[in-house]
Amino acid sequence: MIGRVLPPLPRTARPTLGAGRHLVERNALFFRGHVLVILGGFFEALFYLLSIGIGVSDLVGDVEGPGGKTLEYTEFVAPAMLAASAMNGAVMESFNIMAKLHLSKAYEAVLATPITIRDIAVGEITWSLMRGGAYSAAFLAVMASLGLVSSWWAVLALPAALLVGFTFAALGLAAVSVIRGWQDFEWVMTAVLPMFLFSGTFAPLSTYPDPVAWLARAMPLYHGVSLLRGLTTGAVSGVLLVHLLYLVLLGVAAFWVATRRLEANLLT
Repeated sequence: MIGRVLPPLPRTARPTLGAGRHLVERNALFFRGHVLVILGGFFEALFYLLSIGIGVSDLVGDVEGPGGKTLEYTEFVAPAMLAASAMNGAVMESFNIMAKLHLSKAYEAVLATPITIRDIAVGEITWSLMRGGAYSAAFLAVMASLGLVSSWWAVLALPAALLVGFTFAALGLAAVSVIRGWQDFEWVMTAVLPMFLFSGTFAPLSTYPDPVAWLARAMPLYHGVSLLRGLTTGAVSGVLLVHLLYLVLLGVAAFWVATRRLEANLLT
């Protein structure tokens, strides 16, 4: 064990990674012995992609992509799997946050140090982004090696995937701060599954009934899928700015809710 003496920080310090880095370091040290857990999120999306490319793509044929562009089915699904990988990484990390909040009471010990509630939120979301970013970078490299990237706009796909990860990390933290225990966490998974299936992931929204299509457009994963699909296929238009703005605003709002709820749970 290596001890460190840190200068005291004021309890009202603004949330910076300088204070939250200790949560990031703690998570990195913990998962150093659980590498297979980290790799699981990447391989789940990769196996979906390969199974579709091998077993389904020839049966489906070409589909209509963004901007009316015709795409091979695997090329259509690949960016959706990239967005889903970023989402799954953030959602899986919320399991660990649940354990620290409700089982080990780790955050109560953390608050005995100069670290603040906002520092906790920043640290946990930063770790989620690091985990999701590793998934996204590796998955994007696989897409490129398989010839599933057809535009130089794809260089922006990794930052866009990190934005998707940030939005879902903030949403996951907000959800964990609101629910009462592990039983309520089933509601989180119940929300994730329809998003994964109906956010334009496996079929264009034009194939859905109108009520389902409008509901899908309200889901954050739909905006992540649309943003990444537009970048990787080169179908870039002003609509992508709408998806971008939606994810930014939702992520910031979820972060605000999460910090307020954590303050209510841990400081009262």
